[in-house]
Amino acid sequence: MRFLMMHRLDENDPQAWNPSPEFMQKMGGFIQESAEKGILITAEGVHRSDKGALVRKPRGAAIRVTDGPFAEAKEVIGGFALINAADQAEAVEFAKKYTELFDLEIEVEVRQVVEFDDLPAQD
Repeated sequence: MRFLMMHRLDENDPQAWNPSPEFMQKMGGFIQESAEKGILITAEGVHRSDKGALVRKPRGAAIRVTDGPFAEAKEVIGGFALINAADQAEAVEFAKKYTELFDLEIEVEVRQVVEFDDLPAQD
């Protein structure tokens, strides 16, 4: 099964956007080891929200685009990883190891990816 992990962090924490060389080395080793074990499919960090946009489509209304930064959000997505895991419990254990790498407050949302076989059969 594939799982998407999205980590959120405080956009106003300077440490979140200026990782130390030690953190980069630690994260790089974790990524390499996880990829070699076949767990990690891909992982990336993202830029601050001032380089992003929100695209919203309210029901029955026109699409709206809001350029970042997103003043209403204290926490923003700081990155993501796509992993292989046997089940949600294994994905959560991986997410725990991932969060241990950080010296700042983060939260990681773990969501199973919908596979074609998960969809209801069409007659």
